[in-house]
Amino acid sequence: MRGSWLTPVIIVTLAVVFVMSLLIGRVWLNPLQIVHDMLAPTPQLAALIVTDLRLPRAVLACIVGATLGLSGAVLQGLTRNPLAEPGLLGVSAGASLGAVIAIYFGMTSLFEMAGPVMGLVGALAASALTFALGRNGGTLALILAGTAVSGLAAALIAVALNLAPNPYAAYEIMTWLMGSLADRSWNNVLLVLPFVSIGCAMLFYTSKGIDALSLGEIQAQSLGIDLRRLRVLVVLGTALAVGATTSVTGAIGFIGLVAPHLVRPWVGHHPRRILLPAAALGALLLLSADMATRLIRIGPEIKLGVFTSLIGTPFFFWLVIRLRRTSP
Repeated sequence: MRGSWLTPVIIVTLAVVFVMSLLIGRVWLNPLQIVHDMLAPTPQLAALIVTDLRLPRAVLACIVGATLGLSGAVLQGLTRNPLAEPGLLGVSAGASLGAVIAIYFGMTSLFEMAGPVMGLVGALAASALTFALGRNGGTLALILAGTAVSGLAAALIAVALNLAPNPYAAYEIMTWLMGSLADRSWNNVLLVLPFVSIGCAMLFYTSKGIDALSLGEIQAQSLGIDLRRLRVLVVLGTALAVGATTSVTGAIGFIGLVAPHLVRPWVGHHPRRILLPAAALGALLLLSADMATRLIRIGPEIKLGVFTSLIGTPFFFWLVIRLRRTSP
């Protein structure tokens, strides 16, 4: 089958990069030293760096990247829009607003996980509002509703920045909005894992529906696809998976847009076949980008969301130009 080798190759590459991510950074570690320290009867520095800092960061990068890649592929299949990405339904903006509210009112100083929890609440609220506004108007109405919700969330975030009670709160909000995996712990991994598992399972379940939808809505309905149920699964799955990851890492763009496009030529442009390799490539891209932020020495560590935007924007321009040339 065409492209059957793609996913195994990506997974093997991801495994190699994953191991490398545990070794490199501001402090480079010797693999033999790590093994020695882990076998020591008392905790040693190299072992603590790997198990408490780099390992949860690498695991979270894989979870977030896979979620973004999968949700981007599903949304592009649902909307039949090659420029669709996980922020299309307002989920990312809602999660950002929830976390900003937690920072603005000082909840994060009282409870460490207040930001992620409020971010998840914001993502679910945004997705509910998006679906309520666009539920009976088809895919286009859903996209417009998501755009409206994103705009509302962005406006409220701007208000929070404008009315920040002190410069430290404003700085913390801005830092969080730029997106990062730095200083994330196993608590963050355990928080997102159940929501991501359920959300991604729902998104994978839509594979038959988005495959049929590539023929058109009327043809999909004639094949027995319930479009309303399909949209509910996509919106709720995206809300759970992307909302949970965004609530922990902040907004990280372009992975959900780029990953499906990179794998699509190798799988024959079938929406169903794109899902798994897009998820694997999303994990590889985000983990590689996170490694790059640690290796680039320009003062403070560059934020992951900033780096993915800098790398992803030229791809976006290229994609728009290519679509313009191929459009009838």
